Amino acid sequence: MIRSLSAIAAALSLSTAVQAQTPVDVKPADVGLLPGAQLSPDCGGLNNLAGRAWCVTAPLGQVGALADAYIADLATKNWLAAGGDENRVVLIKRREGGGCDGMQMVAFYDTARVAVAELPAYLGFATIPGDVCGQAAAAEKPASDASTQ
Repeated sequence: MIRSLSAIAAALSLSTAVQAQTPVDVKPADVGLLPGAQLSPDCGGLNNLAGRAWCVTAPLGQVGALADAYIADLATKNWLAAGGDENRVVLIKRREGGGCDGMQMVAFYDTARVAVAELPAYLGFATIPGDVCGQAAAAEKPASDASTQ
């Protein structure tokens, strides 16, 4: 799913609570530290993600395989890859009572440096607030029904 890494700007849309200035525990419950990953509490000091996302680091040449490993691990916990782009995967997990939880995984590195296999790269994880399935359904509903009966 993640084929190449390029700069990500403000790809994460996070809740106001997560964007708070004070450090908070933002680690999504189902995400753990997988082999080959090292915890990066400051998210490499990139993209203003410290305190807004839970990040791991690995060499750039290995981060694509690590991202695939995270997607596979999350799939065993009932998370489904539901969308995204080259550097971002949106995952959803159905709630027992209806609706869905959402999470994003973004891949990034310092584009001001030469992209070599040994360069540190990062995966950032953050929850998406609210019912992401309910948000999608609301977006698909027409504003008004103009049909006559």
